Amino acid sequence: MANKQTIALIPGDGIGKEITQAVKRVARALESPIVWDEVIAGQEAIDATGDLIPQSVYDVIDSHKVVLKGPIATPIGEGFRSVNVSLRKHYQLHTNIRPIRVLGKIPALQHDVDIILFRENTEDLYAGVEKQVSADEAHSIKIITRKATERIVTAAFDYAVANQRKKVTIVTKANIMKLSDGLFLKVAKEVAKKYPQIETDEVLVDNMAMQLVMRPQQYDVIVTENLYGDILSDLMAGLIGGLGLVPGANLGDDVAIFEAVHGSAPDIAGQGIANPTALLLAFADLLDHIGLQVDAERLRQALNIVLSDVNNFTRDLGGHLSTEAYTDKVIQALI
Repeated sequence: MANKQTIALIPGDGIGKEITQAVKRVARALESPIVWDEVIAGQEAIDATGDLIPQSVYDVIDSHKVVLKGPIATPIGEGFRSVNVSLRKHYQLHTNIRPIRVLGKIPALQHDVDIILFRENTEDLYAGVEKQVSADEAHSIKIITRKATERIVTAAFDYAVANQRKKVTIVTKANIMKLSDGLFLKVAKEVAKKYPQIETDEVLVDNMAMQLVMRPQQYDVIVTENLYGDILSDLMAGLIGGLGLVPGANLGDDVAIFEAVHGSAPDIAGQGIANPTALLLAFADLLDHIGLQVDAERLRQALNIVLSDVNNFTRDLGGHLSTEAYTDKVIQALI
């Protein structure tokens, strides 16, 4: 067996513990040389330690550099800021990659979809630079820089070249935000010139939302800003069966955090009915990242096999299988 590698594990809130347990079971079945170093963050951490992100979280991430993270709830409109955003900013996880692919016989709105979304992950409105001007007025500052734009667009084109992708689509709202989005578009076009073998086009974000619903097959790799990327990836998830099927990778120069893109689903937490597919796909991406490509491909093939039988669907897909029963099916399908 290969040398064991320790991975930081943050189970998260809500359904997080249930779906991370599914990943642990699958990792054992794969006989992947993984050792988990588990820590807590979010509401559970506040309750236990008083800190949203305890020092222990930073310590294990600093030590191991690779993280699998379950969903962590973020209060809406008040309360603490997002753990996800905090970790992305702290570790400068500048590149967010969200693959959108149909699996098995899932009742998707659109079939034969295979799009890779590259989302800039450190700035834009998600930088959280806000000012309360008065009791009746608040400002949020949109930040776009050449450095961050060059980095994410280069990552998208490099991926396209390495994976025999033919087209990269740049998404902005540069017709209205001529300075901020204008800078993103200008820099993206400059980067695109370095890759003449890759077709490039540009689409305004509102038009992109419509095009993705009507004809998503025309897109291959998409690169965009932080907020647009978050919104469009949820839209694309809806095309293929839901957020329970979409993984995300957050990559920096030294640290990588892999996660499901969906939330903590507190309404179904503890019921044993959560779909672990997105986190299992994130784990497959993690395995690729650490050089265990064979294990990663075995896992993806197993998921495709399981989801090719409508009797294996979890409740979010219109089926009846519990989280545990679904995980059993995945383990049985490993080849």
